[in-house]
Amino acid sequence: MSYKLYGRPGWGSAIVEAQLVWYGLPYTYEAVDDLFKSPDARLKLEKVNPLAQVPTLVMPDGSVMSESAAITLLLADTTGKDGLVPAAGTPERAKFLRWLIFIVANIYPTFTYADDPSRFVSINAARDPFRAATDAYAQKLWRQIEGEAGSPWFLGERFSALDIYLDIMTRWRPKRGWFEQETPRLFAVARRADQVPQLVPVWARNFPTT
Repeated sequence: MSYKLYGRPGWGSAIVEAQLVWYGLPYTYEAVDDLFKSPDARLKLEKVNPLAQVPTLVMPDGSVMSESAAITLLLADTTGKDGLVPAAGTPERAKFLRWLIFIVANIYPTFTYADDPSRFVSINAARDPFRAATDAYAQKLWRQIEGEAGSPWFLGERFSALDIYLDIMTRWRPKRGWFEQETPRLFAVARRADQVPQLVPVWARNFPTT
């Protein structure tokens, strides 16, 4: 039996796709149309996940998981491997958990709000300023994370799921050029993750033009 990942290339589903590939777990990919533009796509996904968000992961037993951080922790538990999630009791565990939750609780939602401001701001003239303010707040948060980044990976000597998040999310607004200038340590981690052999095919599928 395999997993089923509902996703869209370049979106947050790439975070989970990379982990499935890393662990060598069998999965099928259910492509989802643009959820901001296609009511039919939203209706289809709502039948599986009422929030109609990706990633949505159907487990081999038919149960549904959402929220990338929860999936990250669950896959580590399911496989019994600590390649992406430091095991309990290891020195890196606390830092990993802190910044995993920081990213998904604070930075990830800025895309939810700013990708389509019309869902949250009813006045047209206010949408561009709302998006600009939200993006500026995200940049402030990225600068905070910069101060915690290790080398060559975020946790230092060991690779983790945080490096997968950084690889993908630095491709989103404000994109790699900004990170190179403003958060060079995060940029260096992301560029190093680009070269991880097991994940190169995932990056190519999700970001074919970068």
